[in-house]
Amino acid sequence: MTSINMKQLFFLIFSTLTCCTLPAQAQETATGTVFLDENNNGRMDPSEEGIPEVSVSNGREVVLTDDEGRYSLDIGKMEGNIFVIKPSGYRLPTDEQNHPKFYYLHKPEGSPELNYDGVEPTGPLPESVNFPLLKGEKDNQFSVLLFGDPQPYTKKEVEYFDRDIVAELQDVTSYDFGITLGDLVGRDMDLYPLYSKSVAKIGIPWFNVYGNNDINLDAETDRHADETFEATFGPATYSFNHGKAHFIILDDMIYPTEDDARMHYTLTRDQLLFVKNDLEHVSKDRLVVLAFHVPLFGSFKENSRRQLFSLLKDYSHTLSLSGHTHTQQIHFFGPEQGWQRITPHMHYNVGASGGSWWSGILGEDGIPPALMADGTPNGYAMLNVDGNTFTIDYKVAGKPADFKMSIWGPDVVAQNSWPTPQFYVNYFLGSEYTTVEYKLQDHEQWRPMSKVSERDPHAIELQYEWDNSKTLPKGKRPANPEKSTHLWKTWVPNDLSLGEYTVEIRVTDMFGRTFTDEFNYEVVEPK
Repeated sequence: MTSINMKQLFFLIFSTLTCCTLPAQAQETATGTVFLDENNNGRMDPSEEGIPEVSVSNGREVVLTDDEGRYSLDIGKMEGNIFVIKPSGYRLPTDEQNHPKFYYLHKPEGSPELNYDGVEPTGPLPESVNFPLLKGEKDNQFSVLLFGDPQPYTKKEVEYFDRDIVAELQDVTSYDFGITLGDLVGRDMDLYPLYSKSVAKIGIPWFNVYGNNDINLDAETDRHADETFEATFGPATYSFNHGKAHFIILDDMIYPTEDDARMHYTLTRDQLLFVKNDLEHVSKDRLVVLAFHVPLFGSFKENSRRQLFSLLKDYSHTLSLSGHTHTQQIHFFGPEQGWQRITPHMHYNVGASGGSWWSGILGEDGIPPALMADGTPNGYAMLNVDGNTFTIDYKVAGKPADFKMSIWGPDVVAQNSWPTPQFYVNYFLGSEYTTVEYKLQDHEQWRPMSKVSERDPHAIELQYEWDNSKTLPKGKRPANPEKSTHLWKTWVPNDLSLGEYTVEIRVTDMFGRTFTDEFNYEVVEPK
């Protein structure tokens, strides 16, 4: 290969993949107006005006409204959807369950017959498909709630979710909106109404990502695998602006394929084309946040990830979010993985709100501990945006906001004994850019702890407690412990005088924030 370099080859391949992505079905043209709904009645009244330069998409192409707020866009004659891409400074209307209403689903004959209900027949395409927007404040500082997989399999587990997660967030005012990162339920999509009713109590607009447990498994094609999700929440691929941030929500699963019935974790040609066209209307100084269910590492298709990264190469401020693993991990992508900027791309794999599938021995409150396999307790995350920069936080369900880490160590150690016991710190938002230090209280300089790839002792302990019970505990067996990506350890000082000691722990995270904790132990004479 002498006359073309690898970069040119990549763009040649990408162009070939995406130049002809219109579906085979016949097209018709949707027209309408994006307008300011001043009286919030959902209709465009004679006195209400259109909004110019607003993006509207069919999931592939993206067009801007004209000076009068009008647009024209192709849509499949038999099925398709049109959605408005909310500009900053506006709000989307919501329904009674706080689902944002930003789309029109076009299915004249409705969804195919499936085990779970899909979209009812919509009839012919309306003469005008209008999108109302509400005036909102231009606030460049805001926070977003993030839920990893709630994934309740039963009504009882929806109750766990409601009592454990939602109850402490009811009627919050410090978050502009929320996003659940897929697996809203555990395959039983008849639970969607209960899930939605619970989340609605939080009282803020709530966006949803399509997960592998939200799939219509009896669908004959990938096109129809999200029918129940679409009927309840809208398109599985869409975007919107808020402040100086642009959010892109993507379905990153293909099931089934033409070749086999396996699930493939990747993006389609249409989705990559949508991202490309969408970003053409997004300023390069904006923060671009991508959200999908399956993380970009692991079994995600490398070629698809590289194509996505190529589309982001001109953006200095990016973040991607995922769920799926029921662990909590922060990954950084560099040139070896296809990232084309000097500063690595951060991917936050958010811990599950349902933890390890609502497992473990039921507590006194009747709720399982649901500790994840990497030792992260179940909870929820917060994305805090300031202009085009961000920080993230993680809140453990039912614990104080300053509970950032778990510590495991012995209560009693023998003086000068060998082998020397060790203690562990699991900082739930830890990464390769985290430092963890320790020192004896009032004694010495801070010393570094070693980052290790091991199983969390608390997770091991929970499973041991279950497996060694003489009678079957009430609940579900805890998940098998996995190596944690945010675990540190070191030796417990035991070359000390007899007595009680306090070890202070100091964590400094990737954002420069410092958190402290401590654990106590006693040095005794050997026996």
